[in-house]
Amino acid sequence: MSFSSVKTPLSPVKKAFSESTLPSVLPLTLPNDIAALKALLVAQHHAHAALLLNLDNAHTAQLAAIRQEAHDYVIRMLEQAVLARQRLFGASSEQLSAQSRLFDEAETLALLSTEAQDTAPIPAEAVPAESTNRPAVKPARGKRAPLPAQLERVDVVHDVPASARTCPCGTPMVEIGQDISEQLDIVPMQVRVLRHIRKRYACPTSAHAPITAPLPPQPLPKSNASADFLAMLLAVKFVDGLPLARFEHVLARHAVAVPRQTLARWVIGCAGVLQPLHNLMRDILLDSSLIYMDETVVQVLKEKDRSPTANSYMWVQTGGPPHRPVVLYDYDPSRSAKVPVRLLEGFNGYLMTDGYAGYNEIECTQGIERLACWAHVRRRFVDAVRVQPKGKRGKADEAVAMIGKLYGIEREFKQASVEVRYLARQEHSVPVLAELQAWLQKTQPLVTPKSALGTALAYMGNLWSRLTVYTQRGDLPIDNNRCENAIRPFVIGRKAWLFSDTPAGAHASAVIYSLVQTAKANGLEPYAWLRRVIRDLPAAKTVEEVEALLPWNLRIPDLSGDKTA
Repeated sequence: MSFSSVKTPLSPVKKAFSESTLPSVLPLTLPNDIAALKALLVAQHHAHAALLLNLDNAHTAQLAAIRQEAHDYVIRMLEQAVLARQRLFGASSEQLSAQSRLFDEAETLALLSTEAQDTAPIPAEAVPAESTNRPAVKPARGKRAPLPAQLERVDVVHDVPASARTCPCGTPMVEIGQDISEQLDIVPMQVRVLRHIRKRYACPTSAHAPITAPLPPQPLPKSNASADFLAMLLAVKFVDGLPLARFEHVLARHAVAVPRQTLARWVIGCAGVLQPLHNLMRDILLDSSLIYMDETVVQVLKEKDRSPTANSYMWVQTGGPPHRPVVLYDYDPSRSAKVPVRLLEGFNGYLMTDGYAGYNEIECTQGIERLACWAHVRRRFVDAVRVQPKGKRGKADEAVAMIGKLYGIEREFKQASVEVRYLARQEHSVPVLAELQAWLQKTQPLVTPKSALGTALAYMGNLWSRLTVYTQRGDLPIDNNRCENAIRPFVIGRKAWLFSDTPAGAHASAVIYSLVQTAKANGLEPYAWLRRVIRDLPAAKTVEEVEALLPWNLRIPDLSGDKTA
């Protein structure tokens, strides 16, 4: 059925007209002159005709508006259905096949490179022992990458039987060399009990009180968990994404019964012990000139005065000096503007965010200037491309291509100095932005506002002044991908543990996620760093001793000790 065949009820105006008498222009007393009477009748006829015409025009306009609204609604529903099907069954990458040869999105490449660095083995010759965060060297095609040099080597010698070491000529053979091949081996988790034996001494000739060797400071004095156990507990939950219920079963396979409730209390206790490091990291973050910020939902079951199904939020900030990257998580039940204002109190610099209006109040704070993320803009145009008829190139493709030019410039000058990158942006990026703005102004009036393309255009137009800020300097980012990459481990973990039981648990998760992600950002293995920190932090008495445990103050050799705690 076409929209032209849609029948609608009478408009209120026409209905009212149909239910009333026509207005009259005739006087109460009619003239006796026939000519004058004819003139009055003609005027009455014209008045009625004009009224009917006006009513008909109003009804036609009303009907056209209804048809247009219905048409737009159907188009929006079809677009949403296409996008929903794409999200459920399509590829997660936003890279378009038609554009793949012309534009490799920086966002996608960053994701791929991050995954490669996290999973690829590190060749022995590529990273010295003191290295921090250098990318892995890819092996040649068809060649297996050597196993990491820092792994322990256990030699398993295979010798030729003595009976076979005689040459057919009768001469005993001599050893001339050896062939070495390596296998990756793993030792299952070993659960053991540490017995702390404290020697006691007393004087045999006097009544003075005996003395006992002191127990070193413990992270959780009232628990029977060692520092290394606590480090493993935090690593499996917050690095590997293993829920406490599953770790309970892992321990049970080793005949160790530790209820998940106890594990949860230990996690919250560790967060309290580690809080001073979180505070110092915040000081470092707020002293930087640029902060990336984003938020994601988290469900907390026992939040006061809130439904268990209500959404709360984990706020993520990342930044810091070039050689001291910081990743901070903060839990808050609210998504209001007061949260970023609270978290960024004392910060002066640039703030990179998406287009969420809750950040707008930050711009009223003295010394903070907002940047908007081009990856979010492109994502909306990619959605508009996906809802287009198959094989048809539309205006959304034009936007994606122009945004691709901006990312291409960033890739080309990624390794350049800040000064060179600024000049490149002024020479190459600014003209592309001018072209894109002109295209926006020309295209937006021609597109249905609530369509996928219309919303993408509106989103870009509303953020335009913030989208161009990055060209003012050479050290400002084009997008918020750094923060989104920091959020990803939390989102992946959330798929396994689903929710937090209490606000205390959510706050503890924020602290520990902050620590392990900051350790990873500084090139440290999270478990090794946590083990060192949990061992040493209880004995730290001064701020300097706590600062010495921050990730950028420790290197891989500092974490290799086997001291038992």
